[in-house]
Amino acid sequence: MSNNYIAISSLAMDLKRIALAYHDGSNETAERFITEANKRKDEIDKSQVKPYLLTHINSLDKVFMRSDKLHLAEDALTYSQIFQNYAITFEK
Repeated sequence: MSNNYIAISSLAMDLKRIALAYHDGSNETAERFITEANKRKDEIDKSQVKPYLLTHINSLDKVFMRSDKLHLAEDALTYSQIFQNYAITFEK
């Protein structure tokens, strides 16, 4: 199991937790997982991932800056699925 697989899978889970926390109205928890997601994002060896995933990784900062938390939660859930699918398909 590669380090990228672990980092990408962990990022997917953090994004899912962000979505669930905002949906449940737990903003402090969501903010904590945003911090964790940023750490995971930095752990990914970006030279080893497909270009489309790199585009998604780079767009996470914009997602996390959204003021509308409901849309942020929806985006986080979408990105979570993208990263999870990538990890399952390419990184084992």
